[in-house]
Amino acid sequence: MRKLFVPICAALGAIGLVGTCLMVFTSTPSQWNWQPDQRHLILSTSSLFFNHKIFYWHVAHAIMLFVAVGVAGVASIAFLAKRDPRWDDVALGAAEVAVAFGGVVLLTGSIWARAAWGVWWVWETRLTMSLLLWLTLVGYVLVRRFAGASGERLAAGMAIFAMIGVPFIYVMVNADDHHPQAGPNGAAATLDPRMRPAFYLSLLTFLFWFLALVALRVRSARMEREVRELREHGLDAGLLS
Repeated sequence: MRKLFVPICAALGAIGLVGTCLMVFTSTPSQWNWQPDQRHLILSTSSLFFNHKIFYWHVAHAIMLFVAVGVAGVASIAFLAKRDPRWDDVALGAAEVAVAFGGVVLLTGSIWARAAWGVWWVWETRLTMSLLLWLTLVGYVLVRRFAGASGERLAAGMAIFAMIGVPFIYVMVNADDHHPQAGPNGAAATLDPRMRPAFYLSLLTFLFWFLALVALRVRSARMEREVRELREHGLDAGLLS
């Protein structure tokens, strides 16, 4: 069953992606607002129309980014506490997947910002903190790639730092910010009922992708560790030079 976990998650993710695309582009409404004028009704400048459909991928990736950072942070704490390299492998896999999800969040967010606000980027609190979170994750990956075994504990600290920042990013939207609010009164929690099926399917789809990618990366990380250990034993025994 463990061997089938990755293929099953990948297949369910692929099916979900097709279903999400069909629902987003056929059954979900476009976003628009009417603005009253003296003589007639005109469309408000806040209307996004077809551009609003990027919401289903932007928010879903943001949620999975937070999940990936949480997994990396918890696994790093377990690694520092127990010195078990298996936890470090989980942290590495989750952090690398988080970098990919974070890149998608920043890209889709910039496209959304251009459609909604007329600019690609605004140095507001949540956006700036999200960029710093992503750069921290990139730093984690670079440390793990180039610092070797000596960088494992440093990278674990970076993962924990990134995890601590997630709650602040979630709530850090000021009254003057353009970015929609999160929480019980946020955009995702107050969705139009016609939008909810596609949004929930999108979340489920990227959850399957997250599980498949992390499991695959953890498996490869453990194989790489075993190869390094075998090479070290071979060097110690004089079998390798």
